[in-house]
Amino acid sequence: MENPGIFNCRTILELGSGIGLAGIAICKTCNPKRYIFSDCHPNVLKQLRGNIIRNNLLIDFDTWNSKECEIEIKNNSGSEEIQSLKVTIFRLDWEEITQELISEIQSDIIMATDIIYDPEVVICLVSVLKKLLVATTDGKRKTSSVVYLGSTIRNPETYHQFKMELDKVGIEHHKMKGPSTEVFPYNKCTKIELLKLSYET
Repeated sequence: MENPGIFNCRTILELGSGIGLAGIAICKTCNPKRYIFSDCHPNVLKQLRGNIIRNNLLIDFDTWNSKECEIEIKNNSGSEEIQSLKVTIFRLDWEEITQELISEIQSDIIMATDIIYDPEVVICLVSVLKKLLVATTDGKRKTSSVVYLGSTIRNPETYHQFKMELDKVGIEHHKMKGPSTEVFPYNKCTKIELLKLSYET
C-alpha cells in the first residue's frame, strides 16, 4: 500500500488468495484495473466470497460459481455503481493451468503472499510462475509481466529450495525493501521477505 503506483490501472492475478486480505487491501487502496483472486479449494473460495462481501464488494449471485465471478463495488459514499475496477474469482489449480487460460487472464502482475511453505508444491509453483511470466498474447511473448511475492519464512530449507528452482528455470529474483510503516500487526520475530521475480530471455 506504500507503492500504489505499482498496481495502478494494472491487471493483477493473485495466486493462493486464501481469505483475500492482500487482494482486498490492494483493491481498496491501489486502483487496479482488474483484480483476479484465485485458489483451488471450494471451501476457501466460499470463505473468500464472504470476505469480499463483508468489505463492500458486491457479488452477482446469479453469475457466481466456483470458477469465476464478476462483481461490483460500492464507492466511498455508499451508493452502488459499477466501478472501472473488475474483480474476478477463479478456481485455479496450479497443476491444471493451461496456455489458453493464461491468455484469457492476460495479467500484468502476478502476486502471492505466504504460499511457499510446502516443499511438495515448490516445483509445481515454479512451473506455474514460469508459464505466467512467459505467456504469449497473439503469438507474441509478453515482456512486462512481473511477480511480487511476500513470504513468511517458516522453513528456511523450503524457501531455499524455492529459490534454487527459480534459478534452474531462469527466473530472476530480487529481494525488495520491506514497508516502512506498519499497517497490520505481526510478530516482529518472524522473518518476512518480499521478492520481485522476472524472466529474461
